[in-house]
Amino acid sequence: MSIALFDRDTVGAQPADVRAYISPSRLNLWLKCPLAFRLKYIDGIREPTTPALFLGKAVHASLETFYRHRHVGVAITSEELARRLLETWGELVDAETMVFETVAEEQTCQRQAVDLVATYLRAVSAGEPKPLAVEVSVEAPLVDPATGEDLGIPLVGIMDLVLDEEAGPLIADFKTAARSSEPMEISHEIQLSCYSYLYRHASPIQEAGLEIRSLVKTKVPQVHFHRYPPRDERHLGRLFAVIRAYLDDLDSGRFVFRPGMGCSWCDFRDTYCRGWSGS
Repeated sequence: MSIALFDRDTVGAQPADVRAYISPSRLNLWLKCPLAFRLKYIDGIREPTTPALFLGKAVHASLETFYRHRHVGVAITSEELARRLLETWGELVDAETMVFETVAEEQTCQRQAVDLVATYLRAVSAGEPKPLAVEVSVEAPLVDPATGEDLGIPLVGIMDLVLDEEAGPLIADFKTAARSSEPMEISHEIQLSCYSYLYRHASPIQEAGLEIRSLVKTKVPQVHFHRYPPRDERHLGRLFAVIRAYLDDLDSGRFVFRPGMGCSWCDFRDTYCRGWSGS
């Protein structure tokens, strides 16, 4: 079985027209705060990469290397992954324009990345199925499965991992977290539903399940696997309701300030939102 693949450098590249495509990250940021969405995706404001975000990218890059090797049947050790991660660290720092405050901060980040990846490899079953796809970009037209209405805009997403399980394909997504807790399924619903929709567009076989794989950067690193059932008509109905509301905001140009818990980790909280006057 295969799925349609696209060049990651072109699919999902941010165009000047925000109406060019929809992605899970765009939808999720708009849901959290339309004003933050406007600042990032319309005004083009980019805040510096934080150490936590950079750590997540470094871990993702290392896991991508691991699974790309598994995809072609080549084994790679934890030690080799660590060596490659450190060798390419500078390239990633440059690509993300990452600035660490001190050498000690950067060294701590490096150790966390190496330890998280090593912990993940120990947690993964030796009998884990061969990957069907690794860091795959998929694009699909948004056609409401309930009504057949074509919304006239594509959905674009990048799936971290698709595994060929006996019961069917498993779509897995990697997350790095600061603390260990059971993620609420509903908090990941939009992303998971997007992945399901994209996968079903690209493959004749429906997913057997979806999984969030959390790598927790506690003093002793932890890895947790949280599995969820395939998406049904309720999930897709809610997804398309959210997308229609999102498109309404784009049409109207209304992007309101939405204060809440998300403000505590928002990049724009202190630099832009406190001075926002409602227009």
